[in-house]
Amino acid sequence: MASIFGFRSRDPARDRQTDLQRFDRLARLLDQIATEIEAEKTGLENRYRSKATNAAFLVEAMENGSVSTSKVSEVSELTTSILNCERRIAALARQNSLMKELRHSLDAIVEENGDTPQAAGLAARGR
Repeated sequence: MASIFGFRSRDPARDRQTDLQRFDRLARLLDQIATEIEAEKTGLENRYRSKATNAAFLVEAMENGSVSTSKVSEVSELTTSILNCERRIAALARQNSLMKELRHSLDAIVEENGDTPQAAGLAARGR
C-alpha cells in the first residue's frame, strides 16, 4: 500500500501470518517447558516415594529394636531429603500451573485475532 508520503505498509494478511508464526513458536516453547517440568516432577515423585518408604521401614525397624539407634542420623537425612522433595514438587506444580496459564493466555490472544489455536497451527495440549 502506497501513500502520498511514500510510506508503504505490509499487507495485513502478511502481518497476521508473521504474528501466527511467532505465536506458534511460543506455544511450542511453552509446551516443551511444560513437558520438562512434568518429567522432572514425575521423576522426583518416584524418588520421593522411595525415600519415604525407606524412612518408614527404618523407623519401624528402630522401634522394633531390629536396628540400632545409631541409624537416627540416617532417618534425619531421609527426613531432610523428603522435605526438600516436597518443596521442589510444590515449586514444580506452581511452574506447571504458570505454563498452563501462559498457554491459555496465548490461545486467547490468537482467538481475539479471529483464529482458533488449532487453525492458527498452535498444537493443542491437554490443558
